[in-house]
Amino acid sequence: MRLPLIFAGLLAAMPALAVEGMWTPEQLPEISEALTRAGLQLDPAALSDLRGQPMGAVVSLGGCTASFVSPRGLVVTNHHCAYGALQLNSTPENHMLRDGFIAASLADEPSAGPAARIWVTEDISDVTGTVLGAISRKATDRQRNDAIEAAQKRLVAECEADGQYRCRVFSHFGGVQYRLFRQMEIRDVRIAYAPPEAIGKFGGDTDNWQWPRHTGDFTFYRAYVGPDGKPAPFSKDNVPYRPRHFLPIAKDGVAEGDFVMVAGYPGRTQRYQLADQIEDAISWSYPTQIEIFDDLMALIRSAGEADPKVAITYVATMAGLNNARKNMAGMLEGFRRADAAGIKRGEENALVAWLQSQGRSGKAALDNYRQYVDLINGQRATRERDRIMAMMSGSGLIGSANTLYRLARERAKTDDALREAGYQERDWPVLEAGQRQLDRRMDPGVDRRILGYWLAKYAALPAAQRLPELDAWAGLSGDAPATDGLKARIDALYAGTRLDTLDARLAAFTATPAELEASDDGFLRLAAALYPAMQRLEAERKTFNGAVARLQPGYMQALIDFRDSQDRATYPDANSSLRITFGNVMGVSPRDGLYYQPFTTTRGLVEKHTGEGEFDATAAQLDAIAARRFGTWEVPALKDVPVNYLADLDVTGGNSGSPTLNAKGELVGLIFDGIWESVASNWVFDPALTRTIHVDSRYMLWVMDEVHPAPAILEELGVSPHLD
Repeated sequence: MRLPLIFAGLLAAMPALAVEGMWTPEQLPEISEALTRAGLQLDPAALSDLRGQPMGAVVSLGGCTASFVSPRGLVVTNHHCAYGALQLNSTPENHMLRDGFIAASLADEPSAGPAARIWVTEDISDVTGTVLGAISRKATDRQRNDAIEAAQKRLVAECEADGQYRCRVFSHFGGVQYRLFRQMEIRDVRIAYAPPEAIGKFGGDTDNWQWPRHTGDFTFYRAYVGPDGKPAPFSKDNVPYRPRHFLPIAKDGVAEGDFVMVAGYPGRTQRYQLADQIEDAISWSYPTQIEIFDDLMALIRSAGEADPKVAITYVATMAGLNNARKNMAGMLEGFRRADAAGIKRGEENALVAWLQSQGRSGKAALDNYRQYVDLINGQRATRERDRIMAMMSGSGLIGSANTLYRLARERAKTDDALREAGYQERDWPVLEAGQRQLDRRMDPGVDRRILGYWLAKYAALPAAQRLPELDAWAGLSGDAPATDGLKARIDALYAGTRLDTLDARLAAFTATPAELEASDDGFLRLAAALYPAMQRLEAERKTFNGAVARLQPGYMQALIDFRDSQDRATYPDANSSLRITFGNVMGVSPRDGLYYQPFTTTRGLVEKHTGEGEFDATAAQLDAIAARRFGTWEVPALKDVPVNYLADLDVTGGNSGSPTLNAKGELVGLIFDGIWESVASNWVFDPALTRTIHVDSRYMLWVMDEVHPAPAILEELGVSPHLD
């Protein structure tokens, strides 16, 4: 099987394709000429050196990206990436989100939370042969899934044998390739600096995915390790981590047309999904999910208006729901505007026609394609049930109980290799951290209403899709079950639990299955009763995943070969593994007669300021702008301090917080968003409209210099205050 790299036609087509592509490090040598032509001044080979400069400074936060910016473990990322940590440390009396935070000294830097992590990637190796070689030719779909999982667990266990690394296997091109990532896991992460929310989230949800933007979306963490320099849990004896490399901040920033690149850990794209899958997203999946988001936000908002403490507890949850909801709405609009479904259908028809033209050599690929389409479409039969159970069973107190009971069952297995991924010994610290911080993420009253919402949806499912175990607990039967007693059962469930206390959760964390089954706690008894049903659902998923592992690689290889015949480059869909993308600072004309300038300035911020809500700038900021206390952060061409800028880079969620680098590999900003018109690029990439939004490093420095002063941070960054 031929593996995809970069095809000869890429270089000739570079002006049109420069912005498209989330390239893996091993692909970069193949596009070195393209990088140089685009403006890169570094040796392109440096970008493949994970332990070198600048790649050695880029780290993952798990869901976001960040980078080291000082020799003392200082890490910069987006404010919204640190939102949960800031919320965890906020109270009505000490509102870190609202007021911002500046640590007076290292000793004053608070923990970002027991689950906060920084992952430093040190090595990536090809393990395709090992994973695929573990699959028997006669394997059933379930056996195929289990063989792949077992091979991955063996590789991870070997990689983590010395206890110093965290390892993970990533699949590229739908199972055509497998890569083993070895990462240092830093477990003591602390907050060093955060601007007030009026800066870090200026414009709020209203401005999300919009241009022009005026958001100072940045925050600083610090990484700590034990006195021996090795990763360790939070301790007062820990010391700042000394990274091999850190990013210098460019003194001059960037200008329109300048080369920029982003290195980070993008979450998920669907560039190579089937046409049927995008049609399902348009007709069912996204509209259904948007309705759910709206319902949940209304429920939480109502509770928060009645109790400020509840509002703080759910502020990060609300931000996530708002962002996801707006993202999906933008994708639906983008799909309609670009006829994304038509484009996907046309591309797929072209692939089929090409395979048909290959005669006998294309027949096997055609058969594989048709089987793959049938497999994916078969999910529609239980999609409502699957969505409800996935979202209900993993949230709040029922999610806590399910985790605790599943952990007890897995812990009872004496061979760690036989434990389910996510419940192995390597996972116990993260699972415990989740139980420890639940108090600060969940309010029992709100949680009760959310569970009631999900159970009402569950009760409305046809009887054939429901689970006998859950029906028995809820008192449901038939296709139109009476739900009169459901409220009383939910009330009794919450009245009869102690899992809303940390002590009870920690006691259950080390309990045996028998002890949990004998518990008088309603949630633990419910989790035990539901376990057989959850196991059946998991078995269905694993069989399905095994079928995908059998068919998707063949589909992807056919697509790769087809694109190769057209001199089109193929890069893997984003999957939270390390990628590099590059382009230029530039504006865009999204519609006739409208042009988005590439930079915004503090003038626009003042114009947006209303004095209330999401557009209430701080007095210190307004005073500095009115007095034009800009110092050397002012850009003569703009006659102002730049706040945000646009570039034509190919990114997605997970890239948030990624360092934006100039041609020399210096930090010139952080990516934090994209424009509304390019949201649909997760599925169908449009180089003419795709633009990303970055906070300008000069604005970050000006805020820390003049508005929300942090002289110690500036000094650590090697920057002298300029406004004496």
